[in-house]
Amino acid sequence: MCLIAFAWQQSPQQPLLLIGNRDEFHHRPTRALDLWTREGHPELLAGKDLEAGGTWLGVTRDGRFAAVTNIRRPGVPKAPLSRGQLPLDYLQGTRSPAAFMHALQGQLANYTGFNLLVGDREQLWFLNSENGQAQQLEPGIHAVSNADLDSPWPKTGCLRSALANNLNADDETLFSLLADDHVYADEQLPDTGISLEWERMLSATFIVGLPEYGTRASSILRLEANNRIRLTERRFGALGEPQGETCREWR
Repeated sequence: MCLIAFAWQQSPQQPLLLIGNRDEFHHRPTRALDLWTREGHPELLAGKDLEAGGTWLGVTRDGRFAAVTNIRRPGVPKAPLSRGQLPLDYLQGTRSPAAFMHALQGQLANYTGFNLLVGDREQLWFLNSENGQAQQLEPGIHAVSNADLDSPWPKTGCLRSALANNLNADDETLFSLLADDHVYADEQLPDTGISLEWERMLSATFIVGLPEYGTRASSILRLEANNRIRLTERRFGALGEPQGETCREWR
């Protein structure tokens, strides 16, 4: 994913509420949200990057979840392993969030820059590969894009605040937060080493600036106290054209 906001243990009825957008080139082949039955993991629910084989967001029936974003560093050589494999390694395994993250700290050179969230109903851990130190997150509301956790990028702060004001909202309201295509003023933009034109386009929560690149999917993940899990994915084509929606849940 490229932008995530999440509320962790802010309600006894809903330990996790996570919303986010996946931005990608439209030509990159992708499988829509589904159970990974054909891969031998029928209790894993995630979309699939058909080019590298990984995912950006997923959850299992027993409440393990993971999400990844890239860190924007143009010109950095590509590492040998896909960061999309990281959520899968956690979701398909049995290690605790803490054990998984501590083991990963010694393997960071194998992956191009990333932010990784892994958790279950009891713990949530975060790792920024450039910082290199895994941390357990206390209850709170956070957001992450292509820098570090809660970096002061305009869209990151905006989505975090919007989620904080809509913790009890329905899915349609949350999807409307993710559909914000406002482009921020130049003086508000981060300088990440890309052109100003791209910096402007990528400043929006929902990206529709180019026919070849943009927001491919918006997702809402809910873990509820009664063991109910619901993951909804709304997909888009070039220039934001709707391309379908999938909602799966376990009770």
